[in-house]
Amino acid sequence: MDLQVTTASVPDEEKAAFWGGAVSRTLVPVEVVPLAGRPFEGLLASHRLGYVRISTLEADAARVSRTAALIARTPQIEPQVGVGVQVSGRAVLEQDGRRAEVPAGGLVLYDTARPYCVDFPERFRTHLFHLPRRLLGVPERELRQVAGTAVTPVEGCGSVLLPFLNCLAASAPSYSAPVGDRLAGSVADLLSVFVAQLTAAQAADGPRSRNDHLVRRVREHIDRHLGDPDLSPEAIAQAHHISVRYLHRLFESEGVTVSRLIQQRRLDACARELGRRGRTAPTVSAVAQRWGFVNPAHFSRAFRAAYGVSPREWRALRTADAD
Repeated sequence: MDLQVTTASVPDEEKAAFWGGAVSRTLVPVEVVPLAGRPFEGLLASHRLGYVRISTLEADAARVSRTAALIARTPQIEPQVGVGVQVSGRAVLEQDGRRAEVPAGGLVLYDTARPYCVDFPERFRTHLFHLPRRLLGVPERELRQVAGTAVTPVEGCGSVLLPFLNCLAASAPSYSAPVGDRLAGSVADLLSVFVAQLTAAQAADGPRSRNDHLVRRVREHIDRHLGDPDLSPEAIAQAHHISVRYLHRLFESEGVTVSRLIQQRRLDACARELGRRGRTAPTVSAVAQRWGFVNPAHFSRAFRAAYGVSPREWRALRTADAD
């Protein structure tokens, strides 16, 4: 069934919700947050080609998110493999800790069974191809490895896949059902080859290098948000679009848990600040609060366990050493 939706006749204050609702009903449930600072304008055209749904989205700058809550709320929706072909504008997709920057003319792969987020920082046009994951014939492990990966027209299978998908998006409504079914099979076959090629390329790079990159990003995120009392493994996993379990697995070889790393980095920051000399040195409680410790008693216990003295004793010792 063909579908066309536009926000042209929708009241300004309802446009984003209307368009997001249309995308959610047509593809998978998502949240849409406008980024343009003006009344949102969007178009959606969608049709079937066998078991492949082809949709064209054109809209103002926005963030489109498929959250864990939305996934949990609709367990009856069959997992889909999604491919986005960026026609105009840029897209930045994050899934499973990977960040894919997709220029106009690029392609990105994602999996609707797990959380992801796409930022469109400017007005954009994109073709989306969704097909049931079970029909792709690719092990879930391999799909998880490559979700959130982007390619350009000149990279490997992209040189074949991108022109083919662009052609289908332009001409799919004209095909009869038998032809559409055969073309859908060709889409699945090409995507299977695409996933295999990406998996092989990542295997050549080595899994440890990929994990190192994500661990480094998580550590940088922790250092940037030490003062946030809500910083936690759950918040970090959500910010990087990975599960909490996967986050903990990443740190199994780091010799420290995520929670312990947060506390260590906070204590280090407090120790440095308490050791500085100055006429208007902040109070111990102010320092603790600045670096994310909400409970003063917990801070004192944790500080003594780490440094062998209380925060006040540490400050006195550092000041005496400086003299």
